[in-house]
Amino acid sequence: MDFADTKRKGTISGKIFMAAVVTTIFIFIFRQTPSSSTSNFFSHREAGVTHVLVTGGAGYIGSHAALRLLKDSYRVTIVDNLSRGNIGAVKVLQELFPEPGALQFIYADLGDPKAVNKIFSENAFDAVMHFAAVAYVGESTLEPLRYYHNITSNTLVVLEAMAKHNVKTLIYSSTCATYGEPKTMPITEETDQLPINPYGKAKKMAEDIILDFSKNSDMAVMILRYFNVIGSDPEGRLGEAPRPELREHGRISGACFDAARGIMPGLKVKGTDYKTADGTCVRDYIDVTDLVDAHVKALANAKPKKVGIYNVGTGKGRSVKEFVEACKKATGVSIKIDYLERRPGDYAEVYSDPSKIRRELNWTARYTDLHESLQIAWRWQKSHVNGYGTSRATA
Repeated sequence: MDFADTKRKGTISGKIFMAAVVTTIFIFIFRQTPSSSTSNFFSHREAGVTHVLVTGGAGYIGSHAALRLLKDSYRVTIVDNLSRGNIGAVKVLQELFPEPGALQFIYADLGDPKAVNKIFSENAFDAVMHFAAVAYVGESTLEPLRYYHNITSNTLVVLEAMAKHNVKTLIYSSTCATYGEPKTMPITEETDQLPINPYGKAKKMAEDIILDFSKNSDMAVMILRYFNVIGSDPEGRLGEAPRPELREHGRISGACFDAARGIMPGLKVKGTDYKTADGTCVRDYIDVTDLVDAHVKALANAKPKKVGIYNVGTGKGRSVKEFVEACKKATGVSIKIDYLERRPGDYAEVYSDPSKIRRELNWTARYTDLHESLQIAWRWQKSHVNGYGTSRATA
């Protein structure tokens, strides 16, 4: 009887705790909803001010892009359903840029056309940076329908809203996964797109929709195909904080840091029999600070009735084993490595030829020291042991 009472009390306490957490989140979201006195900044165009909708702006890349836009005096509206993003990242941005008319956050799902249309009808956007997407290759092979819906269908919803509300500029977050596994390296923008996993296929479908629509419109379109993103804000304000349940599918940098912090017992390297110098995959690692710089340059150079497609990478491939050694050096931890079979949908070697974006947008990667990028990211990880939750510094 005592045991049953204890269990019942524990269950009730757990429910009360969860209710309190959910209530806190929604109170926070409600407080971020712009009041009528501030909404005029966002609902009307203002001379000399460019208002950018950042979809997925609570996520890793999107939040860094929003930070850079705000620093450059753009007006920013973040739309995110927080399925992968962090409300803590939005809070950091709001604390950094509290002035009226700088930043607003809207909690919404891009899969809801009515909600998206309402957002566009109530805000005067000049441009859209479309980051929102699920983005793990391995997960896409397990949940392909989710990826086609989230990436391809939701992009269609955004495009329809842009067309209806006369928003003319789109900067689209794409990926080198649209190329699949080309026979020759490096990858140029003219390389055939033959994606081999649902993530890459869904992104290519979204690109095709954008390109088809742009042919009969006066839209300014920039499509940026990322390579492997690493790093974090050099000033330590933002970082990468994936949900715990997604660690299995996440970026290798996150997996390295989890192993270094003891959250995971070791690092799993999937695939050691690829036709590369050391048998592990080769990737082009681009620092997130360089990546968002490419977005800002793309926005500044977007022209009506023009489409720009650019690879965003360093032009240099690094193997997973090289990456792991750089991570060990950056963290100062001797990480245990478990070598496993290949991950479904993966490819041996991918690195970019970034000459087009250098030539046309005057962009080139600056943060190309793998160890340095990982060291900067590790500093954020150490001072945010619970992600954007309660933070405490570690030695």
